[in-house]
Order: sequence, then structure tokens, then C-alpha cells
Amino acid sequence: MAIISKYAVALLACSVFASTHGFAPATPSQLALSNKSASAATSTQLYIIGPMIRKMREEKEAKNMPMANPDEAKVEAPGLRVGANAWKWPPVWPYDSNFFKRKSEMTGKDNANPMMNMMNPMEALEKKDVADVDENLFDSLKWWEENKEVTTDLDERVVAKISSHYSFYLRDGMSVLELGAAENSYLPEGLKLNKHVGVGAVKSQMEANPSITESYVVDLNAVVEDEGVKSEELADLGRDTFDAVIMANTIDFLINPREVFKSSWRALKPGGIMIVPFLAKDAYADKFDEAFTKQWRDMTDDQHMWVGGSFFQFSAGEGWEGLKGFDISPEGAKQLGAEESVLDKLKQKDEDLPPGAYVVQARKNFEAEEVDESDLEGYIKSKMWMLPTLEDRDKKLVVPRLARAYEALDTQEEKERMLGHFDSLPKIYASLIKMDQFAFTFSMQAQLAADLVGDPDFTGSDIQINNMKMGLGLRKPSADFWAPVGKLTAAMQPEEKVNLLAYIVPRFGSDDPTQQEALTAFVSGLEPTFEVIRSKCPNMKESDVQLVGSELLASEVLVPGRSNREEFALWLGALTDVDLEFILAKRNSFKEDATKELEAFQKERADEEQAITDRRTQIQEQVQYARENRTTMFNPRTGKIEQVEPPKKGILGTGIELPFGN
Repeated sequence: MAIISKYAVALLACSVFASTHGFAPATPSQLALSNKSASAATSTQLYIIGPMIRKMREEKEAKNMPMANPDEAKVEAPGLRVGANAWKWPPVWPYDSNFFKRKSEMTGKDNANPMMNMMNPMEALEKKDVADVDENLFDSLKWWEENKEVTTDLDERVVAKISSHYSFYLRDGMSVLELGAAENSYLPEGLKLNKHVGVGAVKSQMEANPSITESYVVDLNAVVEDEGVKSEELADLGRDTFDAVIMANTIDFLINPREVFKSSWRALKPGGIMIVPFLAKDAYADKFDEAFTKQWRDMTDDQHMWVGGSFFQFSAGEGWEGLKGFDISPEGAKQLGAEESVLDKLKQKDEDLPPGAYVVQARKNFEAEEVDESDLEGYIKSKMWMLPTLEDRDKKLVVPRLARAYEALDTQEEKERMLGHFDSLPKIYASLIKMDQFAFTFSMQAQLAADLVGDPDFTGSDIQINNMKMGLGLRKPSADFWAPVGKLTAAMQPEEKVNLLAYIVPRFGSDDPTQQEALTAFVSGLEPTFEVIRSKCPNMKESDVQLVGSELLASEVLVPGRSNREEFALWLGALTDVDLEFILAKRNSFKEDATKELEAFQKERADEEQAITDRRTQIQEQVQYARENRTTMFNPRTGKIEQVEPPKKGILGTGIELPFGN
């Protein structure tokens, strides 16, 4: 039967389980030493405290160690701290709307620690973002215009570092888009750009910037959710237009960063780079504190780098490549991840020390233009980079299923029609978001989405989406179809119901009257079909009766021109109990094969993740070994190669050896 072949493909689709790792950064303040009794003998204290201090120092050193491959550092600007393979993300966007509120918009209930959302992403996802009518809503353009005389005035040492970093990636003749543009772009002296478009909040500030060739006033905080910045001027600049997007000291004021990064991705040429410098959180808090978002006020600079990296990840996923983080702080600035007391802050102010400066950046990946049969999943992934509504987790689950559905289609015409249906995935997932994730798992959602999109007759029309919702119980089921279908198939397993639903929904919305007749024949033929099977196979479980009967009926009756109800009844009556048991056994074998393939796929993915973890550990060990044995090193703060004294042996580097081993 045709439907059995189709369902076999659905069952053989493999799941891609998204990692639920939390964010990686941890500050040295998280390390603690247990209190020891003061009555212990001095010699005993040496035996206990000495190794503890040594371990603490090693752990602190490891925390501050750059998580980057030494080979990466050779081809990047100085200060590389986080390499492309070091980032870890939760499976879904981990922030609720409070994370990006300004101080004037906060209420008492909004002041929860934002890091809790990153540590518990599913809890954050379950929170309902109710749009309250807030009379204190912050007007970005109005605020910046009213404060246009207040300039950033960066420390010249910081400016030099940002300019130096830009010089490593920007070249003469490039076209550059600057977001958050103002009176200074910090570009390298002598750089001759072909075009430098400024997008900012204050026109007069951009007009005072000698580098900008054209400028537009745009509120970067006004967006179309999950799409991009709501600006005709920005959209008119075109897609794949710029060699680079720069956005200095702006990330701390964005309330919809994902959409800003989506717009940046569209504006970049493939291979183009987006560079996002930012300063230590207290660098200009006295000037712009009212405009800072909650995450900027509450988080450390170390955490800011990882949050900034997450904006790349959750805007276009693998549409970005080579994501990296840099510490470009001038000499004397507080090191990233270092503890800082109130006295340290006062000292920094009194001694006129520069603030820390950091960068996160990535390049726009190249989107596949033609179907590559040898890397079908890669092609499908690239087509889903910018699809709204779907979380990264959803994309990872649905891509391999879509690839299997594509391979199962018979003709090139059907395959091309399927590729044209990808745009309907957001409409499907917009409905699935409302489903109970425990009763209707993410894996089952991906299966349904892939089965629907893989059906040549599915167009994602409103009629089809509405019928999908009725079949899922998200809307009141129609009395003439979905109500009786749901009642008569109540004993079927949930995953089998998903298969049946995916086969029925594309049959709706057709202008062909024979299709409507086929739907009527299906719903009216369910009970008689089940009765025949029960009579022939009295020992068959009711769930299996409904599974076999509904699939046989759907395969023959739901497709116009294949069989009418009377012809199907004659054919079913001719089947023996042996025939029906064979069909069931064949059907179950597909599921068993799919389970085995899924287990093998999961093991392969687990091995890949372990290999990445091992590689990351190896990189850190290599960096540590190089640190301990090098005689010279490049000092990014001074820009010079300097001699390094080998570390002294003994306790705390004093040269004093203890009577026990290291």
C-alpha cells in the first residue's frame, strides 16, 4: 500500500537531540575554600593548605585561560579569548522580555537574576510574556535626541585598541554598515572605504562623523518580531550589500538584539564580517545608565561576551561562522573574568586607568544555492537559517526528517514542490508552540512538520493549518470529520496518530470536488473497516486494529482516483487474517528498524560531541603547556614581543620546596 511506504519514511526519520548545555563562563568568585580548624598543627596545615592553594591557583588559571586554538590566534587579531569551537548554547532562546528592560521600565517582580533564565532555559520559555500597558515605556529615539549633547568620549587608549582591531579586518574599498552610529566610528586612520552608511538615533551626531557617507535615523529597538529591524530605510539598503557591519558600544542598549542581528546578517555579503566591540559595564554608566538594559546592568563583562555571542547564535544559527570573542583591553584595564572589589574600582578611577574593551564577531556563512544530493541536510539547513518561529532545537530535529522525506519522493517535480513548502514551517510551528511539550514531544512535532512539508499537496494554506489545529485539538474539531475521526482512533499510539494526521491534512483545501468526496468516504468508512478487521482477527489489539484499518483506508480512499469506498470494501473483504497480520508485522518492522537507526544516530552524535569536548580540553592543555614553557610572548596590551621569566618552582612560586610531592 502506498501509505505504508510513506509512513515507513516518516518512521525512519532520525531525531537530532539538541544539547542542553548551559553557558560556559564562570568567574573566579565561584571558587571557594572550605574553612579549616585553626587548631591544626602548622605542619599539618602545610600538608593540607599547600595543595589546596596550588589547586585553587590552577583552577583560577584555567578559568582565565583563553578558550581558543593556538592556530586560530595566528590568523586573528590580538586578544583572541574564545575560539569558534568553545561556545555552548541552550537549545532555545533563553531570555524573557524582562532581560532587556530599562531601569524606568522595571517593576519589583522584574528584578530576578537574569542568569537564572540561562541556567533554566525551559523555565524561561514557559514564562508568558504578557505585553503590559506601561506608561513608563522607554522611547529610545526621544531619549537619545534629548541627550545628544552627551557624547561617549572614550579613553584614547580604548579608541586605539578598537581602531587596531578594525584594521585587522577592514580594507580600503569596502562597503561598511555601521549600526548605532554617532560622531566617531573609531576607524583606522587612512582607511578609505567605498561606502560607509551610518544608522543611528541622532542625525546631528552622524553628520559630525567625517567617515560616514550617508546616514539614516533608525530606532534599532523597533522591530518586527523574529524578522528584523522595522525600517524601510534599512531594508532598502539591500541584501548581501556590505562587506562588514560594525556596531560599537551599542549592544548594551538593544532590547531586541536577535532581530538586529538578523537584519545585519541580511545586509552582509556572504563571507562578510560583523564586528561588535563593547566596553566594561561601568565605562560610561554615569552618562547612559537610563538606557542600559537589565542584562547589561546585572551581568559581568565575562558574561556579556557570552551573551553577545548568543545573539549571533539565536539570530541565524549556522548562518554565522567563525564566532569569536576578544579581550582587547588596554594595558592597566581590569582583566576579563578577574574579581574586582569596591577598592579596585576606586583605585581605577583615581589612577585614571582605562576600562576594559571586548569584541564578539562572526562572518556570514555561504548559503547553498543549488540542491546538493551528497549533502542534502546541509542544503536544507542553509534554507532554514533565517526562518522565523523555529528555535535552533526545532531546526536540528526537523532537518534530517525533511531530508528523508525529500529522498522518498518519486519525481523531480514533487521534490521541487516540497522545497517550495519550507516557508510554511513557521506557520506549522506557530501552532505547535501551543502544544503540551510532554504529551506531544519536540520529536513528534518535528515528525509532523516534516511529513506535512514532504507531502506534495501540502501548501500551508489557512484551510490546511486550520484543519491541522482541529486534528491536534487546538481548535474545536469539526462535527462532520475531526470529531468522529478522533473518537474512532482513540486507541492508537500518539506517534501513529501523527502519521495519520500528516497524511489527512494535505487533502484539505483542494478545489477538486472528488477530493472532498474522498474525505467523506474516509470518515464514513472507518467504523465498517474496523469491524471487518475485528471479525477476521479477533485477537488483534484494538490499537493495532485502528492502526491497520485507518492506514489501509487512507492509502486507498483518500487519494482521488485510486479506489472508491465500495471498491475498497470488496478488496478488504478478500483479505485473510494472515494477510492482515502480515501487514501489521510489516508495519511494525518499519518502526523497529527506525528505532535501531535512531539509536545508531544518537550514538554517532554523542561521539561527535565527546570528540569536540576532548578537542577543547586538548587545546586548553596545549595553551597551558605553552604558557609554562615559553620564553617570549606577544603582549597585546603593549603590542610588543617580550621576554617571559620561567615560573619558579615551589609553593606559590617562592622557590621554597615542601617535603611532599607536587
